[in-house]
Amino acid sequence: MHQLLNTLYVTTPEAYVRLDHETLRVQLEGETKLQVPLHHLGGLVCFGNVLVSPAVLHRCADDGRSVVFMDRNGRFKGRLEGPVSGNVLLRKAQHETIADPVETLAIARNVVAGKLQNTRQIVLRAAREASESEDRAALAETARRLALSIAQIPFVDNLDRLRGVEGEAARQHFGSFSHMIREERETFVLNGRNRRPPRDPTNALLSFLYALLLTDCVAAVEGVGLDPQMGFLHALRPGRPALGLDLMEELRPVIAERLVLSLINRRQISAKHFVNRPGGAVHLSEDGRKKVIVAYQKRKQEELQHPLLEQKIPIGLVPHTQARLLARTLRRDMEAYLPFMYR
Repeated sequence: MHQLLNTLYVTTPEAYVRLDHETLRVQLEGETKLQVPLHHLGGLVCFGNVLVSPAVLHRCADDGRSVVFMDRNGRFKGRLEGPVSGNVLLRKAQHETIADPVETLAIARNVVAGKLQNTRQIVLRAAREASESEDRAALAETARRLALSIAQIPFVDNLDRLRGVEGEAARQHFGSFSHMIREERETFVLNGRNRRPPRDPTNALLSFLYALLLTDCVAAVEGVGLDPQMGFLHALRPGRPALGLDLMEELRPVIAERLVLSLINRRQISAKHFVNRPGGAVHLSEDGRKKVIVAYQKRKQEELQHPLLEQKIPIGLVPHTQARLLARTLRRDMEAYLPFMYR
Protein backbone atom coordinates (compact mmCIF):
# COMPACT_ATOMS: atom_id res chain seq x y z
CA MET A 1 0.00 0.00 0.00
CA HIS A 2 1.37 3.41 -0.99
CA GLN A 3 0.66 6.70 0.71
CA LEU A 4 0.69 9.55 -1.78
CA LEU A 5 -0.16 12.84 -0.15
CA ASN A 6 -1.82 15.31 -2.49
CA THR A 7 -0.64 18.82 -3.22
CA LEU A 8 -3.28 21.55 -3.16
CA TYR A 9 -2.89 24.01 -6.06
CA VAL A 10 -4.73 27.32 -5.61
CA THR A 11 -4.97 29.23 -8.89
CA THR A 12 -8.01 31.53 -8.45
CA PRO A 13 -7.06 35.22 -8.04
CA GLU A 14 -8.07 36.77 -4.70
CA ALA A 15 -8.62 33.36 -3.11
CA TYR A 16 -8.00 33.17 0.64
CA VAL A 17 -6.64 30.04 2.31
CA ARG A 18 -7.43 29.79 6.01
CA LEU A 19 -7.18 27.20 8.77
CA ASP A 20 -10.31 25.81 10.42
CA HIS A 21 -9.20 23.36 13.10
CA GLU A 22 -7.78 20.40 11.11
CA THR A 23 -9.09 21.59 7.74
CA LEU A 24 -7.90 24.04 5.12
CA ARG A 25 -10.64 26.21 3.66
CA VAL A 26 -10.24 28.05 0.36
CA GLN A 27 -12.58 31.03 0.27
CA LEU A 28 -13.51 33.56 -2.39
CA GLU A 29 -15.32 36.72 -1.32
CA GLY A 30 -16.17 35.07 2.00
CA GLU A 31 -17.68 31.95 0.45
CA THR A 32 -16.00 28.57 0.97
CA LYS A 33 -15.18 27.01 -2.40
CA LEU A 34 -13.13 24.06 -1.16
CA GLN A 35 -12.22 22.40 2.10
CA VAL A 36 -9.54 19.76 2.53
CA PRO A 37 -8.54 17.83 5.68
CA LEU A 38 -4.94 18.64 6.59
CA HIS A 39 -3.96 14.99 6.87
CA HIS A 40 -4.70 14.57 3.14
CA LEU A 41 -2.22 17.26 2.16
CA GLY A 42 1.51 17.11 1.60
CA GLY A 43 1.91 20.66 0.35
CA LEU A 44 0.31 23.87 -0.86
CA VAL A 45 1.14 25.73 -4.09
CA CYS A 46 -0.30 29.22 -4.70
CA PHE A 47 -0.38 30.96 -8.07
CA GLY A 48 -0.54 34.74 -8.39
CA ASN A 49 -2.58 36.88 -6.03
CA VAL A 50 -3.59 34.23 -3.47
CA LEU A 51 -3.77 35.09 0.23
CA VAL A 52 -2.67 32.60 2.88
CA SER A 53 -3.44 33.17 6.55
CA PRO A 54 -0.64 33.28 9.13
CA ALA A 55 -2.26 30.31 10.90
CA VAL A 56 -1.91 28.20 7.74
CA LEU A 57 1.74 29.22 7.31
CA HIS A 58 2.57 28.43 10.93
CA ARG A 59 0.80 25.06 10.84
CA CYS A 60 2.45 24.01 7.58
CA ALA A 61 5.86 25.01 8.92
CA ASP A 62 5.25 23.06 12.12
CA ASP A 63 4.09 19.95 10.24
CA GLY A 64 6.78 20.06 7.57
CA ARG A 65 4.37 20.79 4.72
CA SER A 66 5.80 22.94 1.97
CA VAL A 67 4.10 26.17 0.88
CA VAL A 68 5.26 27.35 -2.54
CA PHE A 69 4.43 30.68 -4.16
CA MET A 70 4.40 31.02 -7.96
CA ASP A 71 3.46 33.94 -10.15
CA ARG A 72 0.30 33.47 -12.21
CA ASN A 73 2.32 31.97 -15.08
CA GLY A 74 3.94 29.28 -12.95
CA ARG A 75 7.31 30.89 -12.33
CA PHE A 76 8.74 30.12 -8.91
CA LYS A 77 8.76 33.07 -6.47
CA GLY A 78 9.38 31.63 -3.02
CA ARG A 79 9.00 28.71 -0.63
CA LEU A 80 8.17 28.41 3.05
CA GLU A 81 10.26 25.89 4.95
CA GLY A 82 10.04 24.86 8.57
CA PRO A 83 13.05 23.87 10.71
CA VAL A 84 15.64 21.83 8.82
CA SER A 85 15.10 18.14 9.43
CA GLY A 86 16.93 15.00 8.49
CA ASN A 87 20.14 13.34 9.54
CA VAL A 88 23.00 15.85 9.72
CA LEU A 89 25.39 13.01 8.89
CA LEU A 90 23.59 12.48 5.57
CA ARG A 91 24.04 16.14 4.66
CA LYS A 92 27.67 15.94 5.72
CA ALA A 93 28.13 12.97 3.37
CA GLN A 94 26.39 14.92 0.61
CA HIS A 95 28.73 17.90 1.02
CA GLU A 96 31.81 15.65 1.18
CA THR A 97 30.76 13.88 -2.02
CA ILE A 98 30.28 17.18 -3.84
CA ALA A 99 33.81 18.16 -2.79
CA ASP A 100 35.15 15.06 -4.60
CA PRO A 101 35.23 15.73 -8.41
CA VAL A 102 35.38 12.01 -9.25
CA GLU A 103 32.33 11.08 -7.18
CA THR A 104 30.42 14.17 -8.31
CA LEU A 105 31.05 13.29 -11.96
CA ALA A 106 29.96 9.68 -11.41
CA ILE A 107 26.58 10.73 -10.03
CA ALA A 108 26.12 13.43 -12.67
CA ARG A 109 26.92 10.91 -15.44
CA ASN A 110 24.17 8.60 -14.23
CA VAL A 111 21.68 11.45 -13.97
CA VAL A 112 22.35 12.45 -17.59
CA ALA A 113 22.33 8.84 -18.77
CA GLY A 114 18.93 8.34 -17.16
CA LYS A 115 17.55 11.49 -18.74
CA LEU A 116 18.79 10.66 -22.24
CA GLN A 117 17.68 7.03 -22.06
CA ASN A 118 14.19 8.09 -20.92
CA THR A 119 14.05 10.74 -23.64
CA ARG A 120 15.01 8.15 -26.25
CA GLN A 121 12.26 5.83 -25.03
CA ILE A 122 9.69 8.61 -25.45
CA VAL A 123 10.98 9.37 -28.95
CA LEU A 124 10.95 5.69 -29.99
CA ARG A 125 7.41 5.29 -28.72
CA ALA A 126 6.29 8.34 -30.68
CA ALA A 127 8.01 6.99 -33.80
CA ARG A 128 6.06 3.72 -33.50
CA GLU A 129 2.79 5.61 -33.14
CA ALA A 130 3.46 8.14 -35.94
CA SER A 131 1.18 7.87 -38.97
CA GLU A 132 3.37 9.92 -41.34
CA SER A 133 6.59 8.50 -42.77
CA GLU A 134 8.31 11.90 -42.44
CA ASP A 135 7.60 11.94 -38.72
CA ARG A 136 8.81 8.37 -38.25
CA ALA A 137 12.04 9.11 -40.11
CA ALA A 138 12.76 12.30 -38.16
CA LEU A 139 12.11 10.62 -34.81
CA ALA A 140 14.18 7.57 -35.74
CA GLU A 141 17.08 9.90 -36.56
CA THR A 142 16.68 11.69 -33.22
CA ALA A 143 16.68 8.31 -31.42
CA ARG A 144 19.87 7.37 -33.27
CA ARG A 145 21.58 10.63 -32.23
CA LEU A 146 20.43 10.20 -28.64
CA ALA A 147 21.96 6.71 -28.63
CA LEU A 148 25.27 8.22 -29.77
CA SER A 149 25.09 10.78 -26.96
CA ILE A 150 24.40 8.06 -24.41
CA ALA A 151 27.41 6.12 -25.67
CA GLN A 152 29.67 9.15 -25.05
CA ILE A 153 28.74 9.53 -21.38
CA PRO A 154 31.13 6.92 -19.87
CA PHE A 155 34.08 8.63 -21.59
CA VAL A 156 33.32 12.20 -20.51
CA ASP A 157 36.00 13.29 -18.05
CA ASN A 158 34.60 16.51 -16.57
CA LEU A 159 31.30 18.20 -15.77
CA ASP A 160 31.54 20.88 -18.46
CA ARG A 161 31.87 18.26 -21.21
CA LEU A 162 29.05 16.24 -19.69
CA ARG A 163 26.82 19.32 -19.71
CA GLY A 164 27.82 19.82 -23.34
CA VAL A 165 26.71 16.29 -24.26
CA GLU A 166 23.42 16.80 -22.41
CA GLY A 167 22.86 20.19 -24.04
CA GLU A 168 23.42 18.87 -27.56
CA ALA A 169 21.10 15.93 -26.91
CA ALA A 170 18.42 18.33 -25.65
CA ARG A 171 18.82 20.45 -28.79
CA GLN A 172 18.31 17.37 -30.96
CA HIS A 173 15.30 16.28 -28.93
CA PHE A 174 13.47 19.59 -28.98
CA GLY A 175 14.41 20.07 -32.63
CA SER A 176 12.22 17.09 -33.51
CA PHE A 177 9.59 17.54 -30.79
CA SER A 178 6.98 18.78 -33.28
CA HIS A 179 7.11 15.40 -35.04
CA MET A 180 5.53 13.88 -31.91
CA ILE A 181 2.59 16.30 -32.08
CA ARG A 182 -0.36 14.86 -34.01
CA GLU A 183 -3.09 17.44 -33.36
CA GLU A 184 -3.16 21.20 -34.07
CA ARG A 185 0.45 21.13 -35.19
CA GLU A 186 0.18 24.67 -36.51
CA THR A 187 -0.60 25.88 -32.99
CA PHE A 188 1.82 23.65 -31.12
CA VAL A 189 4.83 23.57 -33.45
CA LEU A 190 8.03 23.82 -31.41
CA ASN A 191 10.96 25.63 -32.97
CA GLY A 192 13.43 24.83 -30.21
CA ARG A 193 13.21 25.36 -26.47
CA ASN A 194 12.70 28.89 -25.14
CA ARG A 195 11.71 30.22 -21.71
CA ARG A 196 11.70 33.29 -19.46
CA PRO A 197 9.34 33.97 -21.09
CA PRO A 198 8.08 31.10 -23.25
CA ARG A 199 7.16 32.35 -26.72
CA ASP A 200 4.82 29.64 -27.99
CA PRO A 201 2.13 27.39 -26.48
CA THR A 202 4.24 24.22 -26.30
CA ASN A 203 7.07 25.99 -24.50
CA ALA A 204 4.50 27.50 -22.15
CA LEU A 205 3.20 24.01 -21.35
CA LEU A 206 6.70 22.62 -20.86
CA SER A 207 7.76 25.46 -18.56
CA PHE A 208 4.62 25.20 -16.45
CA LEU A 209 4.92 21.43 -15.97
CA TYR A 210 8.65 21.65 -15.29
CA ALA A 211 7.86 24.14 -12.51
CA LEU A 212 5.33 21.75 -10.95
CA LEU A 213 7.74 18.83 -11.24
CA LEU A 214 10.60 20.81 -9.70
CA THR A 215 8.43 21.63 -6.70
CA ASP A 216 7.84 17.90 -6.16
CA CYS A 217 11.53 17.07 -6.62
CA VAL A 218 12.66 19.68 -4.09
CA ALA A 219 10.09 18.33 -1.62
CA ALA A 220 11.43 14.81 -2.24
CA VAL A 221 15.07 15.65 -1.50
CA GLU A 222 14.08 17.66 1.55
CA GLY A 223 11.90 14.77 2.69
CA VAL A 224 14.87 12.40 2.97
CA GLY A 225 17.02 15.05 4.68
CA LEU A 226 19.22 16.16 1.76
CA ASP A 227 20.25 19.75 1.04
CA PRO A 228 18.26 20.81 -2.07
CA GLN A 229 20.80 23.50 -3.03
CA MET A 230 23.81 21.16 -3.19
CA GLY A 231 23.62 19.37 -6.54
CA PHE A 232 26.01 17.34 -8.67
CA LEU A 233 25.14 18.13 -12.29
CA HIS A 234 23.81 21.68 -11.94
CA ALA A 235 26.21 24.41 -10.91
CA LEU A 236 25.78 25.80 -7.41
CA ARG A 237 24.23 29.27 -7.27
CA PRO A 238 22.66 31.17 -4.36
CA GLY A 239 18.97 30.30 -4.07
CA ARG A 240 19.10 27.66 -6.81
CA PRO A 241 17.74 24.20 -5.88
CA ALA A 242 20.55 22.43 -7.75
CA LEU A 243 19.81 18.98 -6.32
CA GLY A 244 16.10 19.35 -7.09
CA LEU A 245 17.07 20.22 -10.67
CA ASP A 246 19.39 17.20 -10.81
CA LEU A 247 16.63 14.86 -9.68
CA MET A 248 14.18 16.40 -12.14
CA GLU A 249 16.38 15.73 -15.18
CA GLU A 250 15.68 12.00 -15.51
CA LEU A 251 11.96 12.57 -14.80
CA ARG A 252 11.33 15.38 -17.31
CA PRO A 253 10.61 13.06 -20.27
CA VAL A 254 8.54 10.55 -18.29
CA ILE A 255 6.36 12.91 -16.26
CA ALA A 256 6.33 16.34 -17.93
CA GLU A 257 6.99 15.80 -21.64
CA ARG A 258 4.75 12.76 -21.99
CA LEU A 259 1.97 14.72 -20.33
CA VAL A 260 2.47 17.67 -22.69
CA LEU A 261 2.12 15.35 -25.68
CA SER A 262 -0.90 13.63 -24.17
CA LEU A 263 -2.69 16.92 -23.47
CA ILE A 264 -2.10 18.13 -27.02
CA ASN A 265 -2.73 14.88 -28.91
CA ARG A 266 -5.91 14.13 -26.99
CA ARG A 267 -7.17 17.68 -27.60
CA GLN A 268 -7.45 18.36 -23.88
CA ILE A 269 -5.51 21.60 -24.43
CA SER A 270 -6.01 23.85 -27.45
CA ALA A 271 -5.17 27.35 -28.66
CA LYS A 272 -7.97 28.85 -26.56
CA HIS A 273 -6.11 27.92 -23.36
CA PHE A 274 -3.26 30.38 -24.00
CA VAL A 275 -2.89 34.14 -23.82
CA ASN A 276 -0.38 36.38 -25.55
CA ARG A 277 1.43 38.90 -23.38
CA PRO A 278 3.29 42.09 -24.37
CA GLY A 279 6.75 41.41 -25.74
CA GLY A 280 5.83 38.10 -27.36
CA ALA A 281 5.37 36.01 -24.21
CA VAL A 282 2.79 33.20 -24.29
CA HIS A 283 1.24 31.82 -21.10
CA LEU A 284 -1.51 29.47 -20.06
CA SER A 285 -4.83 31.09 -19.25
CA GLU A 286 -6.40 30.50 -15.83
CA ASP A 287 -8.61 27.77 -17.30
CA GLY A 288 -5.58 26.27 -19.04
CA ARG A 289 -3.60 26.16 -15.80
CA LYS A 290 -6.46 24.38 -14.04
CA LYS A 291 -6.70 21.75 -16.77
CA VAL A 292 -2.97 21.11 -16.70
CA ILE A 293 -2.87 20.86 -12.90
CA VAL A 294 -5.76 18.37 -12.83
CA ALA A 295 -4.04 16.28 -15.53
CA TYR A 296 -0.73 16.45 -13.63
CA GLN A 297 -2.35 15.23 -10.41
CA LYS A 298 -4.03 12.36 -12.28
CA ARG A 299 -0.73 11.48 -13.94
CA LYS A 300 0.93 11.24 -10.51
CA GLN A 301 -1.67 8.69 -9.43
CA GLU A 302 -0.92 6.37 -12.36
CA GLU A 303 1.24 3.36 -11.52
CA LEU A 304 4.30 2.08 -13.33
CA GLN A 305 6.88 -0.59 -12.74
CA HIS A 306 9.99 0.63 -10.96
CA PRO A 307 12.85 -1.37 -12.52
CA LEU A 308 14.99 -1.47 -9.38
CA LEU A 309 12.26 -2.04 -6.80
CA GLU A 310 10.58 -4.58 -9.11
CA GLN A 311 7.12 -3.42 -8.09
CA LYS A 312 4.50 -0.95 -9.25
CA ILE A 313 4.40 2.45 -7.58
CA PRO A 314 2.47 5.66 -8.31
CA ILE A 315 4.37 8.03 -10.59
CA GLY A 316 4.06 10.68 -7.88
CA LEU A 317 6.28 8.58 -5.61
CA VAL A 318 9.12 8.26 -8.14
CA PRO A 319 10.90 11.49 -7.04
CA HIS A 320 10.80 10.31 -3.41
CA THR A 321 12.07 6.85 -4.39
CA GLN A 322 14.96 8.33 -6.34
CA ALA A 323 15.84 10.73 -3.53
CA ARG A 324 16.07 7.75 -1.17
CA LEU A 325 18.29 5.87 -3.62
CA LEU A 326 20.57 8.90 -3.82
CA ALA A 327 20.69 9.09 -0.01
CA ARG A 328 21.69 5.41 0.14
CA THR A 329 24.44 6.09 -2.40
CA LEU A 330 25.80 8.99 -0.35
CA ARG A 331 25.78 6.81 2.78
CA ARG A 332 27.76 4.17 0.83
CA ASP A 333 24.92 1.65 1.13
CA MET A 334 24.93 1.45 -2.69
CA GLU A 335 27.92 1.48 -5.02
CA ALA A 336 26.39 3.94 -7.49
CA TYR A 337 23.30 6.07 -7.91
CA LEU A 338 20.83 4.29 -10.20
CA PRO A 339 18.57 6.66 -12.17
CA PHE A 340 14.95 5.87 -12.90
CA MET A 341 14.73 4.14 -16.27
CA TYR A 342 11.40 4.26 -18.09
CA ARG A 343 10.30 1.19 -20.02
